[in-house]
Amino acid sequence: MAFRSRMILVVLGIAATLLIAVILVIPALLNLDRYRPKVISYLQERTGKEVEIGRLALTLSPLTIRVDDFGMRNPAPFPPGDLVRVARIEAAIDPRALLHRQVVIKSLVLDKPIIHLISDPDSAWNFENPQTKVPEKAFAVGVIAKVKIKNAQLVASNLLPSYALGTIFFEAHDASGEFEQVNVDAIINPSSTSLGGQGSVKADRLSFGAVDASNLTFKLQLWARQVFLADVRAEVCGGQGAGTLFFDLSRKRPIFSAHAGFSGVSLDELLEPFQNGRGKITGKMEGELTLAGEVQHTQRPLAGIHGNGHVTVRNGEVPSLRLNENLMKLVRFNNQGPAKENPSSFNFISSDLELANLRIVSKVIDVDGYGVDIDGSGSINVDGSNELNYQAKAKITTKQGFFNNTFARLSGATLEEGQLSFPFRVGGTIESPVFSRGRAD
Repeated sequence: MAFRSRMILVVLGIAATLLIAVILVIPALLNLDRYRPKVISYLQERTGKEVEIGRLALTLSPLTIRVDDFGMRNPAPFPPGDLVRVARIEAAIDPRALLHRQVVIKSLVLDKPIIHLISDPDSAWNFENPQTKVPEKAFAVGVIAKVKIKNAQLVASNLLPSYALGTIFFEAHDASGEFEQVNVDAIINPSSTSLGGQGSVKADRLSFGAVDASNLTFKLQLWARQVFLADVRAEVCGGQGAGTLFFDLSRKRPIFSAHAGFSGVSLDELLEPFQNGRGKITGKMEGELTLAGEVQHTQRPLAGIHGNGHVTVRNGEVPSLRLNENLMKLVRFNNQGPAKENPSSFNFISSDLELANLRIVSKVIDVDGYGVDIDGSGSINVDGSNELNYQAKAKITTKQGFFNNTFARLSGATLEEGQLSFPFRVGGTIESPVFSRGRAD
């Protein structure tokens, strides 16, 4: 009996010793941070960019590698700053694959990634480095079953020919999404044509040029140098919008194509960021628009872009009409409804749009005012001159008396089917439109 007790004590002592040894050894085995310099060196060799890692850690349940404060800096000749900065990366590892000396990432979580994409005047991007040679035994990530992104930010911009930072042409803020079966190697390999991944994304705000959208949802597809946003739904300037957006970064200059349908959009809010358009027209807009073209290295946001569409604006005003005495004379014969006190008001404006060579052309413009019907056409230059060249014919739909008709005809109007008609032109610029009586083509 004493012998059995002694044996039990010996076994317990050995077990306690082993437990103490394990407790002392495991932290050393789990101290992944000691390999941080080697990981940084490997990443810098493969990417050709300066890499920063705040801390590496390993947890057992589940087996996960954690990277804190990961950063990758812009290469020369791009401005100093981060290409990528991620607050935390968590990669869940398959322990069974480790037994066969393989690293298989089961899932990946990116928390607060911030990405700055920049293209230089020679159309190179800060995420590429053609002078870097990938090591022959480079580690292949392969396909990750699930990738989760939380609170991401993406900013894409161009450098001007002077290499100063140019216009930001795309931004996404507070975006979160989940993706399945993500082929990381297909995304980072510039010669790959395979789909890298797809999933669903939500974002608080997305900006395309000076146009903002909020509360977005869309399906995102990723290739090595192509991005496709499908089934986009968003709130735009008090209204709703839906459409698609595609970017191709594989060419000398990035190209894009976009299609959008929208309704209930406030022109006040939409034009607020544009100094030349601010306060020029009010109302609620609906319609559809298709745009495509190159993203060029210029401060002109519409340079290299072409497109077409149709818009209708309802229940608004053109305040600048009040400032023109000549036009006031033309419409003073209209005394119906709101136009009696505010001739710049309208019921709706309908117009086609065609954008090319920094010029927007409208072939059919229909303005239904309160007692005034205007049919016209023309164009506006968006090359910085903001020149207007429109011609139209305004009809006063309110019946006039004999003296008004006579006076109006002496003022240059004509009488057609009992309605007064005034041909006129609009020239000048957006800032200072010039209205004049003239013959409409």
